[in-house]
Amino acid sequence: QVQLVESGGGLVQAGGSLRLSCAASGLTLSSYTVGWIRQAPGKEREFVAAITWNGSIRYYPASGKGRFTISRDVAKNTVYLQMNSLKPEDTAVYYCAAKYYSGLSLGLRDLDYWGQGTAVTVSS
Repeated sequence: QVQLVESGGGLVQAGGSLRLSCAASGLTLSSYTVGWIRQAPGKEREFVAAITWNGSIRYYPASGKGRFTISRDVAKNTVYLQMNSLKPEDTAVYYCAAKYYSGLSLGLRDLDYWGQGTAVTVSS
């Protein structure tokens, strides 16, 4: 059974940092492109960052000009999202999702597996 489990969300003050984790079971993340996607209240889901099966990385506008960093630990089968200098507008539920052997040109509907999400709240 494939599972993606996000963790690391919570309440943080503006300017603070959080590191989100996406731990996979039932699949090997080094064979998947993994994306971090967020959904703010009342808004549509949007990509934040993605890392391909071979380590290529793409940051989307939501990642905020170098404030966020995506990485992975192959041995731990986990992908991370380090978020620094958080702003209230980063408040959202953050999801990780995966697609088998994909490049970086993928849409939300292309993703094969989704986690349940972890909530991030940034207070001003």
